[in-house]
Amino acid sequence: MTRPDPTQPLDTREAVRARYGEPNPRVVAKELRRLDRHARAFIALSPFLVIASADGQGRADATPRGDAPGFVAVLDDTTLLIPDRRGNNRVDTLLNLTENPHLGLVFMVPGINETLRVNGRARIVTDAALLDPLAAQGKVPASGLLLTVEEVFFHCGKAMIRSELWNSERQVPRGAFPTLGRILADQLQDGLTVEASEQWIAESYRDRLY
Repeated sequence: MTRPDPTQPLDTREAVRARYGEPNPRVVAKELRRLDRHARAFIALSPFLVIASADGQGRADATPRGDAPGFVAVLDDTTLLIPDRRGNNRVDTLLNLTENPHLGLVFMVPGINETLRVNGRARIVTDAALLDPLAAQGKVPASGLLLTVEEVFFHCGKAMIRSELWNSERQVPRGAFPTLGRILADQLQDGLTVEASEQWIAESYRDRLY
C-alpha cells in the first residue's frame, strides 16, 4: 500500500482523498434524500441547531438557532420550516439566502451524542398561513426559512464524546468568563460603562427574546 506524501498540500479533492482514504460504505449509504421517522423524531426533540450559509462569493457564516424542542416544523418528508425569531437584526443568514439558496443544518439534542445533518435549498417566506402556527410567547416570527431537503443523515458522536459537551461536570462556572456586557464595553469603547452595557444585554434577554 502506497503511503501518502506528507509534504503534498491538501488543495485538491484528490489530495484530500489520498491523505484520508475512502469512507466506509455504510457512511455513504446512510445519506438519505428524505426525512425518515428517525430524523423526524430527532428534530421533534431538538431545541437547538446551527445553520451554515454562504453568500454569492462563497463567504461562509454559521449561526445558532434555538427554542423549545421541536420548534422547527416538519411539513412533509422533504420540507422543513425554521422560524426566524427576534435577533440582533444582522440577518446574516437571510442576506446570504438572497444570493445563495444552499443551507446546511446541524440539529442537536442535549444528552445525545449523535447529531442530525440536513442540507438543502431554502427560501425566505412571510406567508401568515405558514408562520402563524409557529408563534411563540404570542409572537409570530417575522419570517421563516422554508428548506427543501436534499441530504439528511445522522452524524456519529465522536465530536461530542471527545468534547464531553453534555457532561455537567465539565460546565464552565459562569464567573470564570466575562459577561457579554463587559466584553462589548471593552471591545466597543463607545462610552457605555460596563454596568450600562450589562444592563442593555439583560434588558435584551428579558424584553426582546421574541
